[in-house]
Amino acid sequence: MRSLAVSTSHFGKEVIKCKAAVAWEPNKPLVMEQIEVAPPKAHEVRIKILATGICRSDDHVVSGSLQSPIPCILGHEAAGVVESVGEGVTCVKPGDKVIPLFVPQCGECNNCLNPKANLCSQNDLGAASGLMPDGTSRFTYKGKPLHHFASTSTFTEYTVVHDNAVAKIDAAAPPEKVCLIGCGFSTGYGAAVKTAQVERGSTCAVFGLGGVGLAVVMGCKAAGASRIIGIDINKDKFAKAKELGVTDCINPKDFDKPIQDVITEMTKGGVDYSFEVIGRTETMTAALASCQMNYGTSVIVGVAPSASQITFHPMLLFTGRTWKGSVFGGWKSKQDVPKLVSDFMAKKFTLDPLITHTLPFDKINEGFDMLRSGKSIRTVLIF
Repeated sequence: MRSLAVSTSHFGKEVIKCKAAVAWEPNKPLVMEQIEVAPPKAHEVRIKILATGICRSDDHVVSGSLQSPIPCILGHEAAGVVESVGEGVTCVKPGDKVIPLFVPQCGECNNCLNPKANLCSQNDLGAASGLMPDGTSRFTYKGKPLHHFASTSTFTEYTVVHDNAVAKIDAAAPPEKVCLIGCGFSTGYGAAVKTAQVERGSTCAVFGLGGVGLAVVMGCKAAGASRIIGIDINKDKFAKAKELGVTDCINPKDFDKPIQDVITEMTKGGVDYSFEVIGRTETMTAALASCQMNYGTSVIVGVAPSASQITFHPMLLFTGRTWKGSVFGGWKSKQDVPKLVSDFMAKKFTLDPLITHTLPFDKINEGFDMLRSGKSIRTVLIF
């Protein structure tokens, strides 16, 4: 286990003292603290965060269902401006508008070199270290180190990322909107258009109509799906879902039989594509069972609790279904994020319907409360 040491290398730059929301322990509100952010080392970038979204994955760490070292600074969906760079950084310069990348793109590992793959081997997801690639932290509180989260840590006025985890974007892009391209929108939209490659005229089922689920819906609609079935136990989400392209909304609580049987009957044999965007193993197998037995494809988008296991009958796959996973929508982050921002600026898609609340950074716990109660789709924090 590498020690949680802190960088002291300056390259002529100073430590910045700023506000950050610290997760000190599980199942407790984040605490706004004044922290110290060290200067970037070689191949690192210090970013002033302008806006950040609150994602369900952040809450999974707070609840303890997703394992990541704490105390830490959460947040991974943001837009900001480069404050300073370390030695050897050529991809961005101070003043550039950027999006931090929770899936890095080193450009050198087998995954980065293969056009079919996007999960760079330099990621800090799975067995998260909560540290920079060199095994140290750039954050301290009263001299004691704090962990990073998912290569990004955006619940702070300033963060430090490796230069393989930052993408330069259009200088005119509104940070309070394009921050969603850092996770929620890209993850859902890409699951439909890139991972599943939904075809025109196909039928789709989307399990979970939160922010990422609605982005899946937008992707299915953009791809030309003729029928999009939205599944959620919160009927308050149905109006927005229909606005974005869902043709049928169903609540599993309204039926006495398994939801996969309901969908199979509705579609006379199952959908062409299904998406699980909740992170529950039961709904993952239900989504698989709800797609056509010979050629249906089911995509897992939701993050399951760290300790969970899936049990299912092999016949679900034997008959010909395909089961896939999708991280960050299958996009190669460093090269695709700038293009997605350009597409947004060209009005090829909209982000406004996904953003239901905007709050100042210090109201972060209110944002988490709204997420947990189902009152918000995406809350964006403004700095």
